[in-house]
Amino acid sequence: MAGSLNKVMLIGNLGDEVKMHFFEGGGAIGRFPLATNESYVNKQTNERVTNTEWHNIVVRNKGAELCEKYLSKGDRVYIEGRIKTRKWQDDKGVERYSTEILCSDFKFLTTKKDADVMPPQAEVKKAEAVQNDDLPF
Repeated sequence: MAGSLNKVMLIGNLGDEVKMHFFEGGGAIGRFPLATNESYVNKQTNERVTNTEWHNIVVRNKGAELCEKYLSKGDRVYIEGRIKTRKWQDDKGVERYSTEILCSDFKFLTTKKDADVMPPQAEVKKAEAVQNDDLPF
């Protein structure tokens, strides 16, 4: 039997600011929605149609802190990672599901903030190296 692959590559725009959660012991995760667009021309109406897909991005530790520091709503970013679906029960006992992209690599493509304050590539590379740390839960 052949192995399997769970790999996602996205280029899109942040739909909101990065929301951070810090853990005892220094770990952190950042979450943000990422919008990707697909456009085509409807052959019957000759109108351009754009479909937007929303992705829930999860970044860990130093990478999360860099994303919070340098990214804002609307910024364009490259995300690489894997798909993970979580299941939980809400307050009423109903099972809920959330599909997320666990980010293992990212690149800032455009930011609204001044380009002079972008992190040096060495800082981003160091953050990428710690993305594989396990979450503390």
